[in-house]
Amino acid sequence: MAQHPFEPPRPSHTKIVATVGPACDTKQRLAELLVAGVDVFRVNMAHGKPADQEPRLATIRAASEETGHLVAVLADLAGPKIRLGELPGDELTLDVDDTVYFLRQAEPAGQDPEAPPDSERSPEQTVHSLTTNYAPLVDELQPGDRVMLADGTVSLEVEAATADRARCRVVQPGLIRSRQGVNLPGVKLSAPALGAEDRENAIWAAGAGIDFVGLSFVRSPEEIRALKALLAEHGSRAQVIAKIEKPEAVERLEEIVEATDGVMVARGDLGVEIDIARVAVEQKRIIAECNRRRKPVIVATQMLDSMQHSRVPTRAEVADVANAILDGTDACMLSGETAIGRFPRQAVEMMHRIALATEPLCREGPPARLPDLKGEDINPITEATVFAAGRMAEELDAKLVVVASASGSTALSMAKNRHWVPTIGVSDSPETLRRICLYWGMIPMAGAPTVESHALLEHVTAWARSQGVLEGGDRIVLVAGTGLKVTAHNMIVVHELE
Repeated sequence: MAQHPFEPPRPSHTKIVATVGPACDTKQRLAELLVAGVDVFRVNMAHGKPADQEPRLATIRAASEETGHLVAVLADLAGPKIRLGELPGDELTLDVDDTVYFLRQAEPAGQDPEAPPDSERSPEQTVHSLTTNYAPLVDELQPGDRVMLADGTVSLEVEAATADRARCRVVQPGLIRSRQGVNLPGVKLSAPALGAEDRENAIWAAGAGIDFVGLSFVRSPEEIRALKALLAEHGSRAQVIAKIEKPEAVERLEEIVEATDGVMVARGDLGVEIDIARVAVEQKRIIAECNRRRKPVIVATQMLDSMQHSRVPTRAEVADVANAILDGTDACMLSGETAIGRFPRQAVEMMHRIALATEPLCREGPPARLPDLKGEDINPITEATVFAAGRMAEELDAKLVVVASASGSTALSMAKNRHWVPTIGVSDSPETLRRICLYWGMIPMAGAPTVESHALLEHVTAWARSQGVLEGGDRIVLVAGTGLKVTAHNMIVVHELE
């Protein structure tokens, strides 16, 4: 296959999601990240209320305007995340066979008030008490359940539970800190995925024009539909990103992918909630299911984690990012690397470099085939048209594909067909253009006329000539609609420059 000289501002096909935090929340730093290759900024609603996120969102939009780089925004809802209460000195070391009580009431955490005095206690009798932000915890723990703290590095086993406390024994020791997450593998929690605070944050996201809303700890497709209904009720067309991080979500993966607009493989909590040895296998399965159902998928958590403190990632991290790309992910996400790390710009640049180094290997696979999509919620006319357009562009050695898309669904179909000719997405809708930022290989272009194909071709041709991208004899493939009463894109135009 011929190599195409076209290089957009960020030439890799794999998209980059970056979390906004204290390390990058000025306009200058956000602009640096946009130039380095960020396509989507993530704001973590677990670390700030709408009043805190509002100025952040304004700064993101100002940076986008200043640089001329379109960017989408993902508001990530906290979900029913259980967190420890405050600890004396903010940290506590738990040793093997220590006894830990989880208390119903918000008593001071630390040494249990009913424990014997230090002078009368042997080392193996050390007793501690902990509180959490989840009141029903004591009711839902049963003897034999596991409790994982500090991202799974500390493990407890429940020995007994009463009306006001649950007694646990430390199985795997370690250091815990205030407000760290608590995971309960295999425990069926009663807390809804969309609690009162998340509903308030979702309503804010709807009013603020957020592009994607992440739903944490999804367990069923009904929870996704509830969030979609809430957003629609408040006039928002934001798309829902379901975060796969619970065993229940893994078990009902096909239903969840069908119900959602996109998926995040949230490997942090997923690696605690299920056997960590299964995470890589489940990642591949989730990505494959998303690609089959034409839904964008993001791989997240600790992708370049060491770059919070180092300018250079570990070799294992580089291999991790590369393997996610080889698996077929649409995007890779940076969390602490950009939110609180010392080298946010370098982390984005490194992820971009890894994508550029890895993607040529993806091109060596078998030719794309039109998948069997019977029964799926995908327009077969659109799917066949964009598939044929991509094949034509490759066979004709076209230098550019242009996709006109009102809602973005045609652009997404083109992205999921994984053709390698540089592809521009145009739309009359600013919301659609921002959503296209997440779609693999798609380059959103604002300001292009979309009503008449002739005017659109003239506009794109003039731009491409001015950028030195096209010259006489080069070909452009355009995907659009005929204007007839069909609910699909059904026209392919091949234009050769004079």
